[in-house]
Amino acid sequence: MSEKNEVKRDGAKPVKNSGRGSHQKGDATWGDFVVDYKEYPKGYRVTPDNWAKICTDAMRTDRSKSPALKIIMGEGSDIIRLAVIEWGVLEQMVSDLASHKALSEYLNRNPGRYDNYGR
Repeated sequence: MSEKNEVKRDGAKPVKNSGRGSHQKGDATWGDFVVDYKEYPKGYRVTPDNWAKICTDAMRTDRSKSPALKIIMGEGSDIIRLAVIEWGVLEQMVSDLASHKALSEYLNRNPGRYDNYGR
């Protein structure tokens, strides 16, 4: 599968790029992220320099979104997909999930109390 196909698979929106054609080969926005797609059958090494480039490209695309790297490794039916994001972003996601779970549990313990909430 190509990086372009991975973008489609994720339902992401390709990022326009002047100079190298209508879109960057493997960059797209997806949710709160600007994702750089890297497809290498044997693996991909993340270094401070290439992470800095991913961050710079993300900032140029949309400062309100976080940089992310999606690494696609393997071949055929043995594909491994990994995401690399900043630790602070992961911590915020975990915190948001915990808050959501706590609210959901509260609402389940108090049925009917907020049936008309938002109406």
